[in-house]
Amino acid sequence: MRARFSAWVEILGDLFWLRPALIVLGCALLAQLGVWLETAHIAGYDASSPDQDWGYSGGAEGARALLSAIASSTIGVAGTTFSITIAALTLASGQMGPRLLRNFTRDARNQVVLGIFLGTFAYALMVLRTVRTVQESPFVPHLAITGALALALVSIATLVWFVHHIAASINVETVVDAVQRDLCKAIVTHTRDTADMVRPVALSTGAEIAAPGGGYVQAVDTDTLADWAHAHRVVVTLRARPGDYVPSGFPIAVLSAGSAEAETAVSGAVALGRRPAALQDLEYSVRQLVEIAVRALSPGINDPFTAGSVVDHLGDALCRIAPRHLPIGAIARDGRVVLVHPTTDYDGLCDAMFHMIRQNAAGSVHVLGRMLDVLTRVAEVERRADRRAVLQRHADLVAAAARRDVPDPQDLADLIERHARFGRTRAGKP
Repeated sequence: MRARFSAWVEILGDLFWLRPALIVLGCALLAQLGVWLETAHIAGYDASSPDQDWGYSGGAEGARALLSAIASSTIGVAGTTFSITIAALTLASGQMGPRLLRNFTRDARNQVVLGIFLGTFAYALMVLRTVRTVQESPFVPHLAITGALALALVSIATLVWFVHHIAASINVETVVDAVQRDLCKAIVTHTRDTADMVRPVALSTGAEIAAPGGGYVQAVDTDTLADWAHAHRVVVTLRARPGDYVPSGFPIAVLSAGSAEAETAVSGAVALGRRPAALQDLEYSVRQLVEIAVRALSPGINDPFTAGSVVDHLGDALCRIAPRHLPIGAIARDGRVVLVHPTTDYDGLCDAMFHMIRQNAAGSVHVLGRMLDVLTRVAEVERRADRRAVLQRHADLVAAAARRDVPDPQDLADLIERHARFGRTRAGKP
């Protein structure tokens, strides 16, 4: 259940309307509070000492005109804000890939901006309905109208800030840096300071549990599933990890022995969804960065500098992983392994980082050279021989791509020299 709850919380963050709706509700309640304070004579305008009143001190007609102006202007600005957001999303989708739209829709700042404008509109309407002239038993909620003025000033400042924020957020370097920060957080979350226990051999036969429906694995509640397996004296082997797509009916788990409650336990621990989620997927942000690089290398955009920047950030991620350990996917209870689940290993992580970029950078001397330079720097930081062998494999693949696709002899010689420099670095030679 914890996996499903975590996936549900992740989905809530993707809802663009949630925060604006909460802000609108809060502003409506604030308007009611301001009017109530005035009617209860707890706070508000004191006609006996007008010099001491710092808020609105006009009459009913002026109040109606002011509130109408605030309401009409803020709803218009809200429409403009929404249009600007849609334009930014369209630009981001075309240049950086549709999967990057999630980063924009999840941005709480965009949601709060829209909420402030709509909330000010709702506040003004709620207060406007309480204003009465002399013919209608006069009542002017001076305190609430002062609050509307304050919200209008906040809306002006918010609009100025929003224009700056949108201009900065559609910059590709800003997007790459934001995704890189997400990747760094994922590295800290999904890696270990010390190595885990040795991974046992996964079960190849046993009682199979089929997936109840198709979808991407978004989260796995490994602790709860391990506790259940320990209580029932079975070993559970999962066959999919967060980020994998599971077709309907696919045997998602294998048990060492059958159990009547196994299907309920596995389906409750594995959360499936319509799209991948970053919650437990270390490669999620990697794929986003790679998509930016592949888009940049497309003939329609042809921006090798952005692709090179992505390679730099991927190299930084590998350097952060160097002193840490990736989980091996085995959970024990009382010294006995009860759950085995697939995880991201170093080999697969490097494949996700470099394969597609190398395949789409055919003939791009700048990107191929940057890949060799980054691999060399990572090899200087990395001390484990098995990981250095993975880096060597990718450096060899880049060199092979250069020999195949780079026609200029001098450019090719430069890339071959960079490849040789990587070899010297791996061997510990200057």
